[in-house]
Amino acid sequence: MSSADFTYEEVGATREQGHCPPGFHSLRVRTRIGEGEEVFRRASEAVLTWEMHRAVGVGVDTPADRAAPGVDVTVSLAAVVKAPCRVVWTVEEPRRAGWAYGTLPGHPETGEESFLVERTGDGTVWLTVTAFSRPAKWYARAGGPATRALQHAYARRCGTVLRGLCADTPEP
Repeated sequence: MSSADFTYEEVGATREQGHCPPGFHSLRVRTRIGEGEEVFRRASEAVLTWEMHRAVGVGVDTPADRAAPGVDVTVSLAAVVKAPCRVVWTVEEPRRAGWAYGTLPGHPETGEESFLVERTGDGTVWLTVTAFSRPAKWYARAGGPATRALQHAYARRCGTVLRGLCADTPEP
């Protein structure tokens, strides 16, 4: 995928868990969602179809029903902050499913964020939110550490909400 429209150079770097380009702040939040194949399927679908994001309470404006490379999505917070992004990669495998989006011009931050559901060998299902970012707008810069704290809180909230969405899923 061309990086021409993105506001950063290392498009797709969140595929490498733990990789953070120089000059960016990293984020990694891992939340246990539940156990078993059905929980994995339910969590994967909620992540891939934007359901988790909408349940968190952010606006999601996109023409697509599912995340797919090249799909544009604008996330809005409190109908005030608009954050245009584009999906840079997706994965749908027997034990991993998720996607990442990168920032486009107009986003308050510069960088990338991924949402990955994984089922480990013991059957435990996890959501890992990984990101690297730096401020792009004056208000993001002015927020300093508070902006990063909000990003961490959002990542933790994604895990809590996804666990709730999967709570009624029968375990093995």
